[in-house]
Amino acid sequence: MASTPVQGAQVVARIAGLLRLVGRSAEGMPLAVLVRESGLTRPTVHRLLASLAAEGLLDHDSVTGNWVLGPEILLMGSVASARFPMEDIARPSLRRLAQATGESAFFSIRRGNETVCVLREEGTFPVRSFVLHEGVRFPLGVASAGTAILAFLPTDEQEELLGRWPEHAGAFAANHTVDLVRKNLARTRLAGYSVNPGLVLEGSWGMGAAVFDRSGRPAWALSLTGIEPRFKPERQEELGGLLMAEAHRITQQLGGGADGGRRTR
Repeated sequence: MASTPVQGAQVVARIAGLLRLVGRSAEGMPLAVLVRESGLTRPTVHRLLASLAAEGLLDHDSVTGNWVLGPEILLMGSVASARFPMEDIARPSLRRLAQATGESAFFSIRRGNETVCVLREEGTFPVRSFVLHEGVRFPLGVASAGTAILAFLPTDEQEELLGRWPEHAGAFAANHTVDLVRKNLARTRLAGYSVNPGLVLEGSWGMGAAVFDRSGRPAWALSLTGIEPRFKPERQEELGGLLMAEAHRITQQLGGGADGGRRTR
């Protein structure tokens, strides 16, 4: 096949990047932050935002000044959800985890070299961590869900990311040094679940377990987050067991292998 660049591909990439940035939270983002995070010039960002708003993909909140996702995104999402019925499959597991532990439970998907949180179930414990919510993205290997997924990818795929770790992890590389990440991945493979000891935000801990697709590859993850005193070593084994049980349940529902994908490589 010819290697001719696709016309307009750069514009599409820029638009997709802006939509992802705006979609990080329900409150959206102000123009100044979108300019900084995207690395584009202010006129370019403003022009693209205005075009997206004209198509109903974005809205401009006149009260906060933030750009937020528009009604067309909701319509597209509702149609796409029919192809990805993870709400029906994962929600019961999230509820059981939240009820059994009191912590907030989350379901994240792998998108390329990132994880994206798509579902949340609040726990009953009154003090919570607010690091994770729907739409939040982390590089693979960062936070508990990304660590759980990366730990069970083939070694060559792990090494490809670890070999360019500062570029991949970005702002998270300072706390997630490559040596520390390698140790976390090894511990995760051994235990079957990951532990994030406040590396994203001090005092906010998390644990995760991977969910595997039909080919035995980790494609999703369940996780629990909360404050550090709730994740003492003596409780981690209990929480890890609950996470792995629910992750295995979802893996089986999706037609994954009986071993939950945790094969020796």
